[in-house]
Amino acid sequence: MNKSFLAIISLLFFCSCNYLTQDASIIPIARVNSSYLYKDDITDLILEDTSKEDSTLIVNNFINRWATRQLLIDQSMINLSQEKQDFFNEMVSQYKMDLYTEAYKSSIILKQLDTIIQEKEYEDYYNLNKRNFKLNDELLKVRYIQVDKNFLNIKALEKKIKRYDSIDKKDLINLSIKFKSFNLNDSIWIKSDVLIGRLPILKEENSKVLKKPNYRQLQDSLGVYLIKIEAILKTNDIAPLSYVRPTIEQIILNKRKQNLLKKIKKDITIDAIKNKNFEIFTKN
Repeated sequence: MNKSFLAIISLLFFCSCNYLTQDASIIPIARVNSSYLYKDDITDLILEDTSKEDSTLIVNNFINRWATRQLLIDQSMINLSQEKQDFFNEMVSQYKMDLYTEAYKSSIILKQLDTIIQEKEYEDYYNLNKRNFKLNDELLKVRYIQVDKNFLNIKALEKKIKRYDSIDKKDLINLSIKFKSFNLNDSIWIKSDVLIGRLPILKEENSKVLKKPNYRQLQDSLGVYLIKIEAILKTNDIAPLSYVRPTIEQIILNKRKQNLLKKIKKDITIDAIKNKNFEIFTKN
């Protein structure tokens, strides 16, 4: 704690001579009706390198904000009906319980939830729920390269991206530093509008290029595009497992969470009854 902060606290303390007999750990520095602000409440406000003037300003602003808030609270207790006060108190009590219980449940889930999902689980869920995975968007498997119009030997690139064997793939990856943009991973499904966002030239050629698997070479002022579409899925087709895998993962994990929470609630009640911490009194 710096010297300027100590000076401020000392001044506030000595000005409050009515409280000099109180314990040092609960020295009051301000009062609003029956509520007090204590020295311990502001000890962390000031950094070591804060000037005396800034320290004074920070402390005074804090005290004034505290006083304003406390005055508003006191006035609300005077002016709000008892019915409303009871309602708000119940809300506060419920919110407190919810905070504690949710924090506890989250900590248990973090420790006990099995997050490993076997491939068979993905496949089983997918096969049982295929009808729920109809596509809302067109999907494509595509590889493409964008190069400058003056790029040397575009014909060789065209041959490699169309044939695309293991050697071609390696060669294109090595050359990719010279490309303006590219996607060589054609095993991943991509939405057609995402592809158009990456290659705006497709917006004009949409009806021709994105209708069926094909190869096209396009050109505009930004360069030359070599585009090989390997596969297309239309709207309302069943989405492939690889595409909905993240969704299935969340569904499976959420089900496990719900089952774990049910077990926690059941076990905690059984343990409480067993240890005589919970009992129901019945009338005779």
